[in-house]
Amino acid sequence: MDEQELRSRAWFGRKGKDGFIYRAWMKNQGIPDYEFQGKPVIGICNTWSELTPCNAHFRELAESVKRGILEAGGFPVEFPVMSLGETLMKPTAMLYRNLASMDVEESIRANPLDGVVLLCGCDKTTPSLVMGACSVNIPTIVVSGGPMLTGNHRGKQIGTSDVWRYHDDVRSGKIMEEELLTIEAAMCRSQGHCAVMGTASSMACMVESLGLSLPGNAAIPAADSRRKVLAQLSGLRIVEMVKEDLKLSDILTRQAFENAIITNAAIGGSTNFVIHLLAIAGRIGVPLELKDFDPLSKNIPLIANLQPSGQYFMEDLFYAGGLPVVLKALDGILHRDAITVNGKTIADNYSNAVGYNSNVITTVDAPFNTATGLAILTGNLCESGAVIKPSAASGHLMQHTGKAVVFENIEDFKARIDTDELEVDENSILVLKNVGPKGYPGMPEVGNMGIPKKLLEKGITDMVRISDGRMSGTGFGTVVLHVSPEAAAGGNFALIKTGDLITLDVPNRTLNVAISTEEFAERKRQYVQPDPVTNRGYVKLYLDHVQQAHLGADMDFLVGGSGSKVLRDSH
Repeated sequence: MDEQELRSRAWFGRKGKDGFIYRAWMKNQGIPDYEFQGKPVIGICNTWSELTPCNAHFRELAESVKRGILEAGGFPVEFPVMSLGETLMKPTAMLYRNLASMDVEESIRANPLDGVVLLCGCDKTTPSLVMGACSVNIPTIVVSGGPMLTGNHRGKQIGTSDVWRYHDDVRSGKIMEEELLTIEAAMCRSQGHCAVMGTASSMACMVESLGLSLPGNAAIPAADSRRKVLAQLSGLRIVEMVKEDLKLSDILTRQAFENAIITNAAIGGSTNFVIHLLAIAGRIGVPLELKDFDPLSKNIPLIANLQPSGQYFMEDLFYAGGLPVVLKALDGILHRDAITVNGKTIADNYSNAVGYNSNVITTVDAPFNTATGLAILTGNLCESGAVIKPSAASGHLMQHTGKAVVFENIEDFKARIDTDELEVDENSILVLKNVGPKGYPGMPEVGNMGIPKKLLEKGITDMVRISDGRMSGTGFGTVVLHVSPEAAAGGNFALIKTGDLITLDVPNRTLNVAISTEEFAERKRQYVQPDPVTNRGYVKLYLDHVQQAHLGADMDFLVGGSGSKVLRDSH
């Protein structure tokens, strides 16, 4: 691509008043004339925020990216976008994923950028940035922030998945609340996102398996100097991508999406992967449906022995050789010719990968767990589908029938779950409604409901739980999620009552309730749609336009893209 073809020339290459304005106000930063003379302008889309602790080191990481851009002859410009802090935002960061994607899309399109580096780490920052960039479709590369170092408490390695275990220990009286203060510091002991295969790590693996990042991006710890090296190399590479005009649409093919689905199953990735990948596919224009995930995942065993499905941590995955070793183990299954951001095929990128710990990364022939990391369910309880992670569930509950114990909303659940009056036993199935995209709103990570206190005291550690919400990628258990249509949308799920007999059959991929067609019809006749939670602002826009979980929970008017052209000037 010569300088006349650079997108930024429509700003900085202009003559007269418009060119004067575009260049002059940039020059107040001390930028000399030659910086505007045909150099690729590379945007660094930064989700740094002190309210997003996982991304709090991104200012420093951005400097490494800038060094690479300058080294390759580009002109770096860093810009902020909305940052989604998973651990702090209420009612849930997922409510704002689509808003952040709009910020990213419009920031890229409106500005004189020839290529962009996406700095993302915390759960929703990755899909929101990729979604927004897809709708513009210029050369783009992703740099993840990396996982935090593995925690250690009293000689035991710990990570975010242990939050749920410690919480149950407090509820059952095994440990005191005060001890959690010590555990907090012992677990979160460095910069970076969750140290397990939670959603943030799953998203980092997603972008690498999609081909959107340089090889090895997924697992390098945030505190490791090699994370900065990868950032600098990514800055160098994006300039080359601009010259090659290698865009997102060239990389994000159907084959790339299938590779990501296969990889997610093999690593026991977060169930949130499903909802984000569907949204990304919708933005770039690749046909992808919820039903496509199961045949691609069904025969893929778990080969990464990582929490919450296994034993080890992301730091261990890095030392064992990183995601390239996992991809190499899947060599006979993946689409080997899928192109990646470095211009090479995905097979080229993993061909020389060497594994250093067979306990952490096993093989397809001798997997860590024969259960796959993802299954898609259908039935009269979830007309448009639901998801479960078999690798993190209990084998004896994979085929289970039990009576429903229904909670109408999260407040109902919190008020009754630990009461002596709750009529529940280990064979019951907990059902939580109205925590979906519209019902909460925003579809929070409350699906892995805590076990009732009276059962914890009996030693029960798992039971079937079903909701129209999501589960943290760090969570585990026999948990059915993303029931669609959600209760607030008037699906069959809204009509379930305490005492209804529910059958979960994961081997046959079904989820059904023993209610006749006539009874369903009568319950629908009596059903009253809940009032919306608000009538103003972004949340109203979200409620009016958000799609259901099986479509990726994007807003209907955001599906697709508007491209990168802006025809009118600002003055």
